[in-house]
Amino acid sequence: TQPTHRHTMNTADLLDWFELTTFLGISMANWAVAIGTALVAWLVMSLGLRFALRRAKRLSGRTSNRIDDVVVEVLAGTNRLLIFVVSLLVGVGMLDLPEPWPARVAQLWFLAVALQVGLWGNRAIKAGLKGYVARNSSPGMTQVSASATLMSWGLNTALWAVVLLSILANVGVNITAFVASLGVGGIAVALAVQNILGDLFASLSIAVDKPFEVGDFIVSGGTVGSVAHVGVRSTRIRALSGEQIVISNTELLKQTINNYKQLLERRIVFKFRVSYDTTAEQAEEISRIVERVISSNEKVRFDRAHLLAFGEEALEYEVVYIVLDPDYNLYMDIQQRINLALMRELEGMGVTFGLPIRKVFMASPVALAQPPEEAAPQGEAAR
Repeated sequence: TQPTHRHTMNTADLLDWFELTTFLGISMANWAVAIGTALVAWLVMSLGLRFALRRAKRLSGRTSNRIDDVVVEVLAGTNRLLIFVVSLLVGVGMLDLPEPWPARVAQLWFLAVALQVGLWGNRAIKAGLKGYVARNSSPGMTQVSASATLMSWGLNTALWAVVLLSILANVGVNITAFVASLGVGGIAVALAVQNILGDLFASLSIAVDKPFEVGDFIVSGGTVGSVAHVGVRSTRIRALSGEQIVISNTELLKQTINNYKQLLERRIVFKFRVSYDTTAEQAEEISRIVERVISSNEKVRFDRAHLLAFGEEALEYEVVYIVLDPDYNLYMDIQQRINLALMRELEGMGVTFGLPIRKVFMASPVALAQPPEEAAPQGEAAR
């Protein structure tokens, strides 16, 4: 019984020592509880982060959406040092601290959380812009990576500005005047570089909306040619005559753009005229001949052929057909074959094309030589 009694006394003495001994005015027992709580908090947060990151990676591997990848990127951006700091703050929260230390610890809590939120936001911005570049980039369109860099700079600046202002407000700094000055300064800068910003946002619109890409044949206003390069500020177009045309992205988007690269088929409308010597039976037969001639071509769908109107000098026909290929040279080859076939068919029928007629009226030389007042009675006498 004596060893047991001695062991009990030693344990009691140790507990008394923890209760009575202080460090910085706090008992050793309180310090032990704080340290144990900090260790448990660090262990729980580390293991929880590792488990969540592993599960997110596994889920991301089974799905194809970008949200899972962003979540993985955000979780991977968790700072281990901040986890350690938060664990210490959890332990410090268990201490019986005198005033004003509890308020200081609360401020440290906010500082750690704000910094971690900033790091998570930074990772989210990088992941989002990485997906944006992957979706919208194509050869020759350098404005995608440039706009991604500018957007990254702008978003990160806004993010860390908000974090900094939040921290300053939490520690008691009056940020109202500072925010107002930032707003006025931002307006002044925006007014100074409004043209550059206009071209930049136009470049972003081209990258996201894709009204055209490098290699597309477009018509915009008086500009006709193939897109050679799309930059941050301007677009370069290779004209049909060979020269390079540089046009501002803002000015380009203000105009209607005809993109012939997106053309799937061509609707062709053409007219021709035959003389009034054509009989009604021949005029009716001409429509059937036109249909037969057009339908004999490959990659063509006949639509209609009609006697459109009685013109001043000839009978007018209107013909519509569809070329099932956007190639312009193919369309011209088909149109040439149709024209030559119509010439042969109409020649075989004895029908001639309508020619422009000009009527010239010649006045009598005697009438031109007489004064107007004398010419009138002669006219009456002539009648």
